[in-house]
Amino acid sequence: MALTRHCWKCGTEYKLSGAPGRLESCDHCGYDLKVCLNCASHQARSAQECRDRRAEPVAEKHQANYCEWFEMVRREFVPAPSDAFHVSRETQARDRLKKLLGD
Repeated sequence: MALTRHCWKCGTEYKLSGAPGRLESCDHCGYDLKVCLNCASHQARSAQECRDRRAEPVAEKHQANYCEWFEMVRREFVPAPSDAFHVSRETQARDRLKKLLGD
Protein backbone atom coordinates (compact mmCIF):
# COMPACT_ATOMS: atom_id res chain seq x y z
CA MET A 1 0.00 0.00 0.00
CA ALA A 2 1.16 3.52 -0.74
CA LEU A 3 1.71 6.23 1.82
CA THR A 4 -1.14 8.73 1.52
CA ARG A 5 -2.66 11.64 3.38
CA HIS A 6 -6.07 10.43 4.44
CA CYS A 7 -8.92 10.73 6.93
CA TRP A 8 -7.98 9.13 10.27
CA LYS A 9 -11.46 7.60 10.61
CA CYS A 10 -12.45 6.12 7.24
CA GLY A 11 -9.26 6.27 5.15
CA THR A 12 -10.59 8.50 2.36
CA GLU A 13 -7.60 10.08 0.67
CA TYR A 14 -7.08 13.85 1.05
CA LYS A 15 -5.99 14.97 -2.43
CA LEU A 16 -5.79 18.76 -2.07
CA SER A 17 -2.40 20.42 -1.73
CA GLY A 18 -1.44 21.90 1.62
CA ALA A 19 -2.90 21.10 5.02
CA PRO A 20 -6.64 21.02 5.68
CA GLY A 21 -8.22 23.97 7.48
CA ARG A 22 -9.72 23.77 10.96
CA LEU A 23 -13.30 23.55 9.67
CA GLU A 24 -12.53 21.12 6.86
CA SER A 25 -14.08 17.67 7.18
CA CYS A 26 -13.92 14.40 5.30
CA ASP A 27 -16.24 14.20 2.29
CA HIS A 28 -17.02 10.55 3.03
CA CYS A 29 -17.59 10.29 6.81
CA GLY A 30 -17.81 13.93 7.93
CA TYR A 31 -15.11 13.72 10.64
CA ASP A 32 -12.66 16.60 11.08
CA LEU A 33 -9.36 16.42 9.18
CA LYS A 34 -7.21 18.91 11.11
CA VAL A 35 -6.90 16.73 14.20
CA CYS A 36 -4.00 15.40 16.25
CA LEU A 37 -4.63 11.89 14.92
CA ASN A 38 -3.79 13.14 11.40
CA CYS A 39 -0.66 15.07 12.44
CA ALA A 40 2.91 14.01 11.74
CA SER A 41 3.84 14.98 15.32
CA HIS A 42 1.20 12.76 16.97
CA GLN A 43 2.73 9.88 18.90
CA ALA A 44 0.80 7.98 21.58
CA ARG A 45 3.90 7.40 23.73
CA SER A 46 5.03 11.04 23.88
CA ALA A 47 4.06 13.56 26.54
CA GLN A 48 0.61 14.95 25.71
CA GLU A 49 0.76 12.52 22.74
CA CYS A 50 2.70 15.10 20.71
CA ARG A 51 6.38 15.15 19.74
CA ASP A 52 6.33 18.88 19.02
CA ARG A 53 7.17 20.70 22.25
CA ARG A 54 5.92 24.03 20.91
CA ALA A 55 2.34 22.80 20.53
CA GLU A 56 -0.34 23.52 23.12
CA PRO A 57 -1.82 20.42 24.79
CA VAL A 58 -5.04 19.17 23.17
CA ALA A 59 -7.48 17.06 25.19
CA GLU A 60 -9.63 15.68 22.36
CA LYS A 61 -7.23 14.22 19.79
CA HIS A 62 -10.03 13.34 17.35
CA GLN A 63 -11.60 16.83 17.17
CA ALA A 64 -10.48 19.84 15.15
CA ASN A 65 -8.11 22.23 16.91
CA TYR A 66 -6.13 25.43 16.37
CA CYS A 67 -2.61 23.94 16.44
CA GLU A 68 -0.36 26.09 14.27
CA TRP A 69 2.26 23.30 14.01
CA PHE A 70 -0.10 20.83 12.30
CA GLU A 71 1.34 18.91 9.35
CA MET A 72 -0.77 16.16 7.79
CA VAL A 73 1.03 12.83 7.96
CA ARG A 74 1.55 10.45 5.03
CA ARG A 75 0.95 6.83 6.04
CA GLU A 76 -0.92 3.64 5.25
CA PHE A 77 -4.51 3.52 6.44
CA VAL A 78 -5.12 1.19 9.39
CA PRO A 79 -8.73 1.21 10.63
CA ALA A 80 -9.14 2.16 14.29
CA PRO A 81 -11.16 -0.06 16.62
CA SER A 82 -14.85 0.73 16.16
CA ASP A 83 -15.39 2.25 19.60
CA ALA A 84 -12.00 3.86 20.20
CA PHE A 85 -12.89 7.55 19.87
CA HIS A 86 -16.60 8.25 19.66
CA VAL A 87 -17.74 6.31 22.73
CA SER A 88 -16.88 7.71 26.15
CA ARG A 89 -15.22 5.61 28.84
CA GLU A 90 -18.37 5.94 30.91
CA THR A 91 -20.51 4.47 28.13
CA GLN A 92 -18.02 1.66 27.59
CA ALA A 93 -18.08 0.84 31.32
CA ARG A 94 -21.89 0.84 31.38
CA ASP A 95 -22.00 -1.50 28.37
CA ARG A 96 -19.57 -3.90 30.03
CA LEU A 97 -21.65 -3.86 33.23
CA LYS A 98 -24.84 -4.56 31.24
CA LYS A 99 -23.15 -7.53 29.56
CA LEU A 100 -21.97 -8.81 32.92
CA LEU A 101 -25.42 -8.53 34.50
CA GLY A 102 -27.22 -9.87 31.42
CA ASP A 103 -29.24 -6.73 30.61
